Amino acid sequence: MAATESGQLDPVSPRTANLAALLRALRAGPLSRTQLAARCGLTKGAVSGLIAELSERGLVRSAGLKAGANGRPSQLVELNGASAYGLALSVEADRFAAVVTNLDGRVVAERSEAADVAALGLHRSMDELAFLAGQVLRDDQPVGVTVSVPGLVDSAAAVLRFAPTLRWRDAEIADLLAARLGLAADAIGVDNEANLGAVGESVAGAGRGVRELFYLSGGMGVGGGLVSGGAILRGARGFAGEVGHITVDQSGEQCQCGRIGCLETKAGLNAVVRGAASPGDPLHDPALGVDGRVGLLKHRVQRGDQRAVAAVAELGVALGIAVSTVVDVLDPDVVVLGGYFAELGEWLVEPVRRELSARPLGHEPSCRVEPSPLGTTAALRGAAHLATERLFADPTLVPFVDSSENTAEAPA
Repeated sequence: MAATESGQLDPVSPRTANLAALLRALRAGPLSRTQLAARCGLTKGAVSGLIAELSERGLVRSAGLKAGANGRPSQLVELNGASAYGLALSVEADRFAAVVTNLDGRVVAERSEAADVAALGLHRSMDELAFLAGQVLRDDQPVGVTVSVPGLVDSAAAVLRFAPTLRWRDAEIADLLAARLGLAADAIGVDNEANLGAVGESVAGAGRGVRELFYLSGGMGVGGGLVSGGAILRGARGFAGEVGHITVDQSGEQCQCGRIGCLETKAGLNAVVRGAASPGDPLHDPALGVDGRVGLLKHRVQRGDQRAVAAVAELGVALGIAVSTVVDVLDPDVVVLGGYFAELGEWLVEPVRRELSARPLGHEPSCRVEPSPLGTTAALRGAAHLATERLFADPTLVPFVDSSENTAEAPA
């Protein structure tokens, strides 16, 4: 049985499981058959047969010779990164984005498009997203697709249950895209952008080598995702991580969720901008997009604009209060400030750390607080990783090819 990222179990044959084990082992770099046998608990003879199949599918190739301990050279095998691709798609309040990565995680194509997604509506948005996917894929067929969306997601069903910023409910994203892309619906995964941001940081950002990571995502709303031991922790219904509705000001504004003083009322971009500038100021212009507005806000803070500085300082305190609760409950190794928070990291990290130190629960918090090095691309990186994970769980998804270039049949 192979565990999917959604937590479901898909039955695979023992041979397929062994193929997957070898392919995952080669992610670390070229290895000999002897090394692969030791790492995967297989005989060298079994490894040779499995490597032959992976080679016939174009997934591995020879990587030269390496001197062995007994002086005999060993033939190395490596992952053929360009043999397959994963597609990551993103829906945000103000734009669509698409990224294609190969098996090595290298970005081979990317594109984004500004849009008023709520005004477009669900079906026209899916049309636009599918068009964008076609532009980056061209004639390639992805081994998997992962879609990043803001809101509550039933990842097992690939359905977006509710996205306030998009005004979508019970959106069957996978089915809608499958029809437009000509793919099977089970090849398309859908997940919350903060969950995917946490995955992105784990594999390519501030969380590499970290077991417990909490990712705090800032945009029009605020979300959170926790990765523990390489897996997303989703909760009983898949809605874990909704830190945007932690109360940080009991006498504050009413949130769109109906509660008072939620973190989103202090840390959602529109809330911060209201504190930083008067109505009619360019900071309020949605046409600039999240990146443009945050860039302008950052510039004002850098030049000492008092209102902008005060707004960002208040944001830091609010984030610190919420993060203190998260740290008390989850005890992560690192808290990563992502989304637009990353762009303002030099003014947010220290206030968050101060709030953590001021609110110890019987001990001094030891977790690190860092801005995301991936910025607003973290969710797409995480989505791309999960898209290719589908192949690493079942290498038979790639058909056999007739290519002498990829052979790994040289003697050990």
